[in-house]
Amino acid sequence: MSIIAKNISKSFNDGKIVALKNVNVEIKQGEFVAIIGLSGAGKSTFMRSINGTNIPSSGSLNVLGKEVTSLKGNALVDLRKQIGFIFQQFNLVKSISVLKNVLVGRIAYNPLWRSLTGLYKKEDLILAKQTLDSVGLQDRYHEKARNLSGGQQQRVAIARAMVQKPKIILADEPMASLDPKLSEIVLEILTKFNQEQGITVLVNIHVLDYAKKYAKRIIGFRKGELVFDGPPPSLTPEITESIYTNPEEA
Repeated sequence: MSIIAKNISKSFNDGKIVALKNVNVEIKQGEFVAIIGLSGAGKSTFMRSINGTNIPSSGSLNVLGKEVTSLKGNALVDLRKQIGFIFQQFNLVKSISVLKNVLVGRIAYNPLWRSLTGLYKKEDLILAKQTLDSVGLQDRYHEKARNLSGGQQQRVAIARAMVQKPKIILADEPMASLDPKLSEIVLEILTKFNQEQGITVLVNIHVLDYAKKYAKRIIGFRKGELVFDGPPPSLTPEITESIYTNPEEA
């Protein structure tokens, strides 16, 4: 298994805010999973629990054979090396080149002096360029990131995650600021890496049609609880309504 969550809960503000509540789910290596639900339902908190950004308050979370709740220091860094994270707002350094942004994904594999001096290993440079080629940016290596369109910047962010050689990709609403055409390009790229390299992909998706089209499995959160887990055809209108009904309006 790639991810095994057993009764994980996460609270903030001394327990006043419950973001996750007794979540149980197992995700196999190589699955493509869409995560759906209202804003504040627990989707992002669940993702950030997987890479150890938000350690669960209780329960057991095993990721790639490691118990996340007990990881600290170098052990946590080692796990994060294997997990690529793609953000909604790209999180690029806009003033540097596309190639250098992608090479940021190799920082954990190199001594600090290489990053500070920009003296990257030849194999890292080759990997970064090959990965940019694979996302259709072979002619933009030396372009400043700020000069790219939103869709191109998100492809740079995907390439940065991919040069980590991850076993898991977490994408937190990667299409939120993109138009429909660019959104599909991003999802097609993630699907390609999932199918060709067997990478586990979890995507927090706000457009239900995309979840149904690209994912093989959908999990739905409502008010911190996992309320749906199954293939897209089993997501009925009634279940969908229950996931997206605001708890305060129900």
